[in-house]
Amino acid sequence: MRQSICVYCSSSDAVSPVFFDAATQLGAAIGRRNLTLVYGAGAVGLMGALARAVHQHGGRVTGVIPEFMHAKGVAYQDADELVVTGDMRERKAVMEERADAFVGLPGGFGTLEEILEVLTFKQLEIHAKPIVLLNTRGFYDQLLGLFEHIYRERFAKPDHRRLMYVTDDVDSAMAYVEDYRPTAVESKWF
Repeated sequence: MRQSICVYCSSSDAVSPVFFDAATQLGAAIGRRNLTLVYGAGAVGLMGALARAVHQHGGRVTGVIPEFMHAKGVAYQDADELVVTGDMRERKAVMEERADAFVGLPGGFGTLEEILEVLTFKQLEIHAKPIVLLNTRGFYDQLLGLFEHIYRERFAKPDHRRLMYVTDDVDSAMAYVEDYRPTAVESKWF
């Protein structure tokens, strides 16, 4: 049974309300299931909305933040656990280690880098945890188009589409995580 979900998302307050709605819905779904959110510890942007919704619905929040960001005062101080790391690489390692599943909400460069790293690790069989890309308002459509180009050009195998589940619906995302059973995909190596 999954106990914790790592969510990658934006810390920007400038994004459309539709993305805040998705973060709040996901946080509520995590909280209602009494799960632990593992995330980047932000009190702002989608991160803050997500964490507050988890708490409002009975879940637990573990924030993981590097020291240099913690010093900026942007951490969610109401986190049940706040882990301060030495740097970004350590932060990601702690988040990956503590997660039973990964969900990527819309975000910027950092979110993209984090979700691609756990996707790559799954491709390399370093882990077999569920990964969901929450494609709110088609946010990731162009990235998914690039993935299709990668498959066509044989930089990854088409079977690797199954490494990650893509949906625009929070309930569908949570159902995928809850029902997930690892399945073998073709080896990365051609």
